[in-house]
Amino acid sequence: MVQPPVLDSVIVGAGFAGLYTLWKLRELGFSTKILEMGSDIGGTWYHNRYPGARVDSEIPIYQLSMQKAWSSFEWSEKFPAREEILRYFEHLDKTLDLRKDIEFNTLVVSATFDESRHLWEVKTSSGSTILATHLNLCIGFSARKYSPTFPGQETFKGKIFHSANWPKNQDADLTAKRVAVIGTGASGIQIIQEIAPIVDHLTVYQRTPNFALPMRQTKSRDAPFANVSGYGDIFKIMPTTFGGMSMDFTPKKWDETIPQERRDLYEKCYQLGGFNLWLSTYVEVFFNQTANDEVYAFWRDKVRQRVKNEATRDLLAPMVQPHPFGTKRPSLEQSYYEVFNQDNVDLINVKESPILEITPTGIKTADGRHVEVDVIVLATGFDTSTGGMLDISIKNGEGLTLPEKWGDGTSTFLGVTMHGFPNMYFIYGPQASTAFSNGPTCIEIQADWMIDLMVDMRAKKRTRVEAEKGAEDDWVAMVRHIWEISLFWKAESWYQGANIPGKRKEALNFAGGIPAYRKALGECKDEGYKGLQFK
Repeated sequence: MVQPPVLDSVIVGAGFAGLYTLWKLRELGFSTKILEMGSDIGGTWYHNRYPGARVDSEIPIYQLSMQKAWSSFEWSEKFPAREEILRYFEHLDKTLDLRKDIEFNTLVVSATFDESRHLWEVKTSSGSTILATHLNLCIGFSARKYSPTFPGQETFKGKIFHSANWPKNQDADLTAKRVAVIGTGASGIQIIQEIAPIVDHLTVYQRTPNFALPMRQTKSRDAPFANVSGYGDIFKIMPTTFGGMSMDFTPKKWDETIPQERRDLYEKCYQLGGFNLWLSTYVEVFFNQTANDEVYAFWRDKVRQRVKNEATRDLLAPMVQPHPFGTKRPSLEQSYYEVFNQDNVDLINVKESPILEITPTGIKTADGRHVEVDVIVLATGFDTSTGGMLDISIKNGEGLTLPEKWGDGTSTFLGVTMHGFPNMYFIYGPQASTAFSNGPTCIEIQADWMIDLMVDMRAKKRTRVEAEKGAEDDWVAMVRHIWEISLFWKAESWYQGANIPGKRKEALNFAGGIPAYRKALGECKDEGYKGLQFK
């Protein structure tokens, strides 16, 4: 039997992380290729095609920082829609000549480490096998959708769409239809805004209110997003900020400023829009409940002014917050709250009145209400951070699987590699700054560190690297410590897996901010990759 050639690296996923890793490794002379289960590049933007899909990180920060790419691409608006982001990915492909090293429609089903040869044996759904020294998982944090099953769901005579698996054909036309949307996370809010003007009737099923912030969209060519000459300076700032964005917390202390000064800052951030009210006020908001209550009250009063019906106001912006402000990722909205002033839109609180069953003609809730609909939209999100990795059957040289490794809790070293699984790395995954950062910023920081490690190994003729158990334990302890002293643990969020029934509730993200994360990676490298073992 002829053995396949051995690559230096095999990359899984053709989104931001996979494409950036491919480009950098090729530039440094590594043999590598991407395996992508979709039929085109774009990662999450290829797969998520629901109506209203739009990025919530503004331009210029939501793109790779390489000048040869950004200097020759023109964005049309501050917060681009999916179609424009895909156009950007096509630009990346043409500029960097990426497609020639990508295998599309190729689903990775297993990866097993051969300890005798220090190689990963990667198998695909087509039956092919790829051998590589390094396994680079670039599947992102939202590769596995969460799709709950309700009693009677199979009897429904209409159509059911999941936001992460939206059909391409005309079956998805919701014009003049009676539609139910289950879920009010980021995708739910975007779908609701988009379809509300065209449907016959819309019923929204909400478990927890989304503390959505105003997007402040613009297409003005006078806006900063259109000033390409200023991009370079912004890219220099981003790695120095908590979220890897162009904004950051004020250096002032919350308890050392007077209430009016604080309110003026909240108002300024609210008018600026985007994530400013979340990430440009006081860092104490994430750690001090009193400070958090004050920001929530400010946000609540802004929203309640926009909603006419008192009962609806109480559901969308309760007088008493159901969880601390900002401890669930806020979505950005353009007209979300005004949607609920329409006569053909209803809001149902499924925390008080859960969905009992889906009938042949609609949805029945515990209060006895039965809503007849033509289409049900499941905007129920993802099994984030770990779900996508667990979908691949990954085994180390001793036969230990990833689910077995994580049986007592997720554990990584620096959120990029782990003990027991040599030569394996993951970008924008568990226990990194992932969910608290701008995607491209975090991706570049992690990928650069990973590639520097691979270059160092090549220079020293090392073929195997693995995190030490003690170093991994120390990193997990740090991730958990920051989580537990913050307010994040108080929210039943996907940040800690609480949105998935039966999933362990644990800190899945490093909440210390991008500068602290960069420091941890840098110290490891500067100390001769302390915490890693080589052969």
